[in-house]
Amino acid sequence: MTATALCFGVTQANAADYTMAIAHLLPEDMENEVHPALVHFKQLVESKTDGAVEVELFGAGQLGSEVETGKQAQDGALLQSTVISSGAMSSFFPKYQVITAPFLFPDYRVAHAFFDGPWFAKFMHGSIEESGLRYLGTFDDGGGFVAFTNNKHPIKTAADIEGLKIRVEENPAHVATMKALGASATPLPWGEVITALSTGLADGQFNAPGVSKTWKLWEVNDYTTLSGHVYNSQSWLVSDKWFKSLPEEYQEAIVTSAREAIEIAHGISALAAIEGWEASCAEFDECYVLPASEREAMAEIARPAWREWITNDFGLDAALVDELFAEVEKVNDEMTAEEMDLYAK
Repeated sequence: MTATALCFGVTQANAADYTMAIAHLLPEDMENEVHPALVHFKQLVESKTDGAVEVELFGAGQLGSEVETGKQAQDGALLQSTVISSGAMSSFFPKYQVITAPFLFPDYRVAHAFFDGPWFAKFMHGSIEESGLRYLGTFDDGGGFVAFTNNKHPIKTAADIEGLKIRVEENPAHVATMKALGASATPLPWGEVITALSTGLADGQFNAPGVSKTWKLWEVNDYTTLSGHVYNSQSWLVSDKWFKSLPEEYQEAIVTSAREAIEIAHGISALAAIEGWEASCAEFDECYVLPASEREAMAEIARPAWREWITNDFGLDAALVDELFAEVEKVNDEMTAEEMDLYAK
């Protein structure tokens, strides 16, 4: 049976007319949201195309950094697809920085409906024009919504953030948001975070709760607050040049399979966030969920500063910022009205 399976695999490989190599930074295991979804995508595409399109997965940064793989995928010759975080995405499509808006989404249902909806898909068409990279979908990076951790005191109000040294990604949008809330923003690469928290270079940081669990941040911080003030995302991109070289039926196989893979990834990342938060509440000295009223109070402080940065310093059109918030509000209102009509009447 093994020999038969091996021979069958070789036959499939030889029969492939196209190869879709996909790069990402996460481990090649089932413990994150990206790799399992791509494994499922591989099975779907190869089945739908009868092996004519072979999908190869390269995780754990095997093919380079996000920016490096993004550049490789632009041409589509050796690498056809990549998954990159919001900071790297902005290197190829600067308008993507608008998605760093603080307190953009009230919950997962709105975030998923927005990212999977027509407004965002059309918005991401700009990536084709500016970089030659076509958008396939959005992964919830590490679980999407973030939580603060720190070693000074619990964060329950905006006043509790004042004076804290908070590590942020090397992203000026996050710096602007933290400064608005009164914190001292400390941009650091992830590889330096644990040392920074251990030595006092930083008092705290924010990331999805799954990150706290993976890195056992309770060993260097005492308190955690589920704030959801940032929604971390990763964009799945494919070379538009390569994609357009495919027969239409293979393009359809890739698009429909990608959309199913993204739906599956949403569930996986949500589970990671829930498990991470449960572990956080068991391990940190104190865990706290920021109520909606306090989230709104913080948003009223953070959003104007972020808006000033993204329009005046970064140079995005204020009309795009307004359109973004209007679309999220529209998605929320329409979903709520439909849900109440279906389930409350």
